[in-house]
Amino acid sequence: MTVLVPLEVAPLQLTWEALADRVRSCTACEELAATRAHVVPGEAPRGARLLLIGEAPGAQEDASGRPFVGKAGQLLDTLLAEAGLARDQAAVANVLKCRPPGNRKPKRAEVARCRPWLARQVELVDPALLVTLGGTAAEWVVGPGARLASLREQKVWYAGRPVLCTYHPSAAIRFGPNGMPMAALRADLKRAAAQLTEGAA
Repeated sequence: MTVLVPLEVAPLQLTWEALADRVRSCTACEELAATRAHVVPGEAPRGARLLLIGEAPGAQEDASGRPFVGKAGQLLDTLLAEAGLARDQAAVANVLKCRPPGNRKPKRAEVARCRPWLARQVELVDPALLVTLGGTAAEWVVGPGARLASLREQKVWYAGRPVLCTYHPSAAIRFGPNGMPMAALRADLKRAAAQLTEGAA
């Protein structure tokens, strides 16, 4: 059986839909391909100016084939709405398109193999702003050793586009409603909304 090579295939896809079709047939990571229920390519409404990048699908995302539909996704929807951002107008994708077994952290080799899919998604969406959610997504942009606390205060760019690095909604849930990740995520999404408004002015 021929294994699809993301690095070769991803740049050739001319639309999000075409790319998503190819992503769904990817078996570049044997362990992930063997244990997943669904590949989760992500979602991108036409004209999306914001691209949210998470780590990897969880159990509910794996079951449904859609990104951010579990508890973390519900919190994300709530905080986006608070910030004046509509979830259905934002593109959403993950660093990995398949759920790691037991929700373990993605391995560097998996991230590297999957990287061309997300890189092409960024090109196809061409967002005015990227928001990375969590350490894995921040590392995808800036490299290993990303520290969210300091990155939140820095100007970060990816392929000529501004990036806002913040905490993952699952961290906000884990540390509770009064924890620092919740406050930071809420503030950062409001900051993202302000940046998008300024950019449209």
